[in-house]
Amino acid sequence: MDSQTGVTRRRLLLGLGSGLGLLGGGGAYVYWSLQGDSGEYTAPNSQPVVTTRGLLDSAEEPAAETEGAWSFDDASEVFLFVHGFSTDAETARDNAYTAQLALGEYTSAPVVAYSWDSDVEWEQAKDNAVANRTLLAQWLMEWAETDGRPVHVLAHSLGARVTGETLRVLAEQGATDVLASVSLLGGAIPYDSVVQGGRYGDAIEAVDAPVSNFYSQNDKVLSWVYRASDRTHAVGHAGTRDAGPLPDGYQDVNVTDLVADHYSYFEPGEGCLARVVAEIE
Repeated sequence: MDSQTGVTRRRLLLGLGSGLGLLGGGGAYVYWSLQGDSGEYTAPNSQPVVTTRGLLDSAEEPAAETEGAWSFDDASEVFLFVHGFSTDAETARDNAYTAQLALGEYTSAPVVAYSWDSDVEWEQAKDNAVANRTLLAQWLMEWAETDGRPVHVLAHSLGARVTGETLRVLAEQGATDVLASVSLLGGAIPYDSVVQGGRYGDAIEAVDAPVSNFYSQNDKVLSWVYRASDRTHAVGHAGTRDAGPLPDGYQDVNVTDLVADHYSYFEPGEGCLARVVAEIE
């Protein structure tokens, strides 16, 4: 048994090494990212969407556009799903719908998709994640002024980078009260970026919203490929790993027993959204 395990692990390491050599870190991340799914649910055209696709370089207003049906007047709060890497517009909508189905047992709050240009090369996707910070912060501030219902952010994978950068903008603008909560699901950002003194630590402490990092040690995309491509540990794989003191309002939540892979965080019946709702309440 031990011998067989050793051979399998060695072959896996050789395979990963070959993939990185031929494709580069980002290429390997794409390959591994495509090896799973979150249930293959298809969203209706009415799924509400906030999109910045194609708008990053535009000097014209609006900074973001909306799609779908926004007739959820009976809702007392909303969720905003910020998707991850290698996600096109259709899949972004499907992901939000999947989260909607998963949350349906616990809350009637609608889930809005935040759709951004992540279906590009890995390095460009990271740059686009940073560039979205102003657009998302602007939309959140406008929502707070015109609607005012609490917004709970669900940030999956590289969506954690979009969200962390947005928190920095909100802190700089003094708009620290526009969010009700932030939940990172398999966050593809460095494990030490969220601690005090890290890139996002001060912003996390500044906002008036709890920030919870839901991580799974079963997440092979983060434990193998993200680590190989970005040469650091992801916060979504094993939390902050005692990298430093945590900001006020931040917590690591181990959901290894609930989440089997990188795609199951928000999958109905298999993910951790019940735990997310419990932490929010």
